[in-house]
Amino acid sequence: MRFNYDCKNTTFVSNKNNMDYYYIKALHIIFIVCWFAGLFYIVRLFIYTKEANEKEEPAKSILYAQLILMQKKLWYIITWPAGIGTFIFGGWMLVMRSELLFQPWMWLKLIFVGLLGLYHLQCHAYFKQQKAGIFKPSSFKLRLFNELATIFLVAIVFLVVVKRTTGLVWGMIGLFIFAALLMGGVYIYKRQRKVMEEKDKNKLNPPTV
Repeated sequence: MRFNYDCKNTTFVSNKNNMDYYYIKALHIIFIVCWFAGLFYIVRLFIYTKEANEKEEPAKSILYAQLILMQKKLWYIITWPAGIGTFIFGGWMLVMRSELLFQPWMWLKLIFVGLLGLYHLQCHAYFKQQKAGIFKPSSFKLRLFNELATIFLVAIVFLVVVKRTTGLVWGMIGLFIFAALLMGGVYIYKRQRKVMEEKDKNKLNPPTV
């Protein structure tokens, strides 16, 4: 009777640990989604703020004040807490499933997560600069910078879902091709936008005979 009781108790504890792990995993995923949403949107706000700074008064001051307020709320209320939550619950999962650290795909994923953390810190630097009225990178460079988050997202999701090392080489090649397509799309968008701005300028200032 005692042996059967211990077996049942062990099964119960094991099931409970599994449930705890899945709850933590769910929270980890929720924080990741919020973190990426914040990272995607904050760089768009950087672009809009940069372009607003090039406008004439009073539009320049009005747009700048509104966009900086939006940046501040997004950055401190959503993005920073989501990023911290992602690392807390992700680390908690690794503590509960330490055997994952013996998987090569996990280490590659952690490298990309580390790069994403550096990306977050660079976004924070841009946030502080624009808040101080400093606009170093152009809107085109910010658009290219914005695509890095997409590359990190694709790499992390594929590694977590596939969990294989045999296709990592081809996966990395595909990732670089994907990145090149993104960069090409941004460049084409810039060219088309420049053409449209020149057409609008010609409409407002038609050539005189």
